[in-house]
Parts: sequence; structure tokens; C-alpha cells
Amino acid sequence: MQQRQPKGLHRYVVPKKDFILRFAYNQLLIIIGSILAAFGYVVFQVPFQIAAGGVSGLAIIFNEYTGLTVGMLYFILNIPLIIVGYFQLGGFKFILSTINSVITFSIASDIFVRLLPLYMKVYPVSEDLLLNCIYAGVSVGLGAGIIYRAGGSMGGTSIPARILQKRMGFPLSQSYLYTDMIVIVLAGFAFSWEKAMLALLTLLLGGMASDFVLEGVSQVRIAWIITDHPKVMSRTLMAELQRGVSMWQMTGAYSDTERTMLYCTVRRSQVSDLKYLVSAIDPKAFLVIGTAQQAWGGTGFSHLKSPSGR
Repeated sequence: MQQRQPKGLHRYVVPKKDFILRFAYNQLLIIIGSILAAFGYVVFQVPFQIAAGGVSGLAIIFNEYTGLTVGMLYFILNIPLIIVGYFQLGGFKFILSTINSVITFSIASDIFVRLLPLYMKVYPVSEDLLLNCIYAGVSVGLGAGIIYRAGGSMGGTSIPARILQKRMGFPLSQSYLYTDMIVIVLAGFAFSWEKAMLALLTLLLGGMASDFVLEGVSQVRIAWIITDHPKVMSRTLMAELQRGVSMWQMTGAYSDTERTMLYCTVRRSQVSDLKYLVSAIDPKAFLVIGTAQQAWGGTGFSHLKSPSGR
């Protein structure tokens, strides 16, 4: 007789087909992101020695003194970091995705270094250091954002940064800053402090571009409404804005009276209509509008789908 599982211990098990499809899709995204990042790296950073942190920055510095290609150096320098990451961080999927990104970035970088000067009419595209710094940050950051969104990593200093976070409790952004700043300071000694300053700007722009890919432009607003007319308010918002509304009872600490709070998620373009409706129904209502990055499911928003389309 099969033993019944205790209540409360049930969990959703991802179907094997969905897991494989999602994993394959993410690996494809990692390859695309790595190629994009390598293109921006070779076109905008390598010719001008903009070593914007990370192992890619170290590869530019070592390329100046060893003569080895940046792609080969990037691969070699990542090997010990990946080994350390495997034992310290674990996670088969994370390590496999990192290896995929490192190999793709290394090969693509060396291919671009060899072929782009032959097939591009103008290489480098511009001699302006600031322009190259800006476009390096945007292109490499977009590529890195695609990789992160797929659950991968470009390896490099992200591995010691994660270890610092895990072992010493540093925030991840602070850990990244420590590890990348070491590389930028080395670039200042190796090349010039002007290029080091540009490298820091590239690093910051790359972080902003990665965040944009990960989170997108915020199009969603959250509204909390405290009103004495909850039923009229909720029915009106649902009818006029085509958005779901939740409500619950709460007690004001100052007045010690029970009131009703409504919760509603709307698109940014609907904020003006929301404010008008709230003021028309209850001029004394208390309205707070906050920002959210994404909204899925519910009434009026896209529904989440599994890789199999269900």
C-alpha cells in the first residue's frame, strides 16, 4: 500500500520535458548574449585598452605584455575561477552555464579580433575614446544582461564576488565593486589613469544596460487606496480600468477606526485615470502610488507560460 504524503509537504515538480526545453532555450540565450558582448568588447574596448574590470579587463592588460590573444587569456584566467566556483558555490546548472558563456565569449572574441579588421570598412569605428567607452558599456552590458536573464554568468570576477557575498555577507553589488575596481586600478598603472577613468564609466554603463535587460522599463504602478466607500471604488476601478482589485480591513493607529484598504495594479498610462476616479468617488481617500517592474497574471496582464506553452 502506498504511503500518503503528509499534508503541507506537497510541491510542484517541473516536468522533465519543460526542464529540458527551458534549459536548452537558456543556453541558446547565453550563446547569443556572449557573442553580443564579445562583439562590443572587440570593437570598442580592445583597440583602446579600456579594461573595464573583470577577467575581460585583465585579458586586455595581459595581452599588452604577453602577446596572447584576449580570447585565449579570457579562457585561461577563467579556468581556476570556475574550479573554485564549483567547489564554493556549487550548482551544476550555474557552472555549466558559466562554462558555456566563457567558451563562447573566448572563441567569439578571437574570431572578431581576426576578422573584423578585414571585413569592416572602418576599424575601429571611431577614434573618440568617450564614444567607445559609452558604446562598450551599452553593448557589453546588453550581452551580459541576456546572459544573466538566462540564469548564466560570464564567469570572471562574478565568481569571487559571489563567494565574498556568501562567506562574508557583503552585498553582491559591493562585492562586484571591490573585485572590478582592483582590475581598473591595475589598468591605470598599465596604461593611463585617463583610460582607467573611462573604464570605470564603461563599467557603470554596462551595469545599467544589464539591469535594463533584466528588469525592463518600469511600466507598472501599484496603488493602495484607503477609503470609506470600498465597494463603489472597487467596482468602478474594475469596470473603468479593467484591472483586478483586492481589499482588506485595517485599523488606523491614530483614529483607532476600522477602514478598508484597496490594492490595485495598473499600467503607467492609467495613473491619471486612477487618480481621477478615486478623487471623484471619495475626495477624502488616501492614495499611495508605487512603482513595480513587472506584473503577470491577474486581470488585464499577460499570463505566465511554461516552455511548453501551457
